[in-house]
Amino acid sequence: MTPAYRNELKFLVNQAEYRQLQTVLHSLLGHDAHAGPDGGYHIRSLYFDDLYHTAYRQKMAGVEVRKKYRVRIYNCARQHIALECKYKNGAYIYKEAVPLTLQEYDALCRGDCGFLLGKPQPLARQFFVEARANIIRPNVIVAYDREAFVNDVGTVRITFDKTLTAMDPRQDLFDPAAPGYHVLPPGQMILEVKFTGILPEYIQSIFRAYSFVRTSASKFCLCVDQVRHTLH
Repeated sequence: MTPAYRNELKFLVNQAEYRQLQTVLHSLLGHDAHAGPDGGYHIRSLYFDDLYHTAYRQKMAGVEVRKKYRVRIYNCARQHIALECKYKNGAYIYKEAVPLTLQEYDALCRGDCGFLLGKPQPLARQFFVEARANIIRPNVIVAYDREAFVNDVGTVRITFDKTLTAMDPRQDLFDPAAPGYHVLPPGQMILEVKFTGILPEYIQSIFRAYSFVRTSASKFCLCVDQVRHTLH
């Protein structure tokens, strides 16, 4: 089956711009059904890279077609853990995922990924092969609070990623009090717009009304840089 790639646009916004846009979006879109009462939730991702830092270097070099592996959790909960691969082709993205148990996650962090061969998802075998061939290991933890808006059909997703935090990969992914380092200036956040096909005109008109700064910034690379700078 051909992967269903989605468009992804990124912007850097400040607190004032966020407040303005949030008011408009509240009147047009609904919050993500999985969000808490305030419309948000906490995301943590443990990213992997190889000995040559291929994922980092390819992003910084502007390589059009690339991928990144990560383990993602929500609200520091142990119930839903997923190994993911995010594929990028220019402005288009596609994700695959493999559910993990807590024991499997611990094994993965130790470099023991043989259990993946028993899973049905193609991504499981793909990660196993690349982890063995390229010596893939935990690289950085990326954490942030996300507020998400979706349209009725679900093809458009607009998110604000706040309080972007970089954490050493040796920290406990599930510990809400695990220490980290703030990456962006106070009040600054990343706005992402994801959609399939064409962005509806009524949403395009919203963005035409503002002069948001487009960015190619990667939360992964920003956090890698922050951890390297802090630890060295």
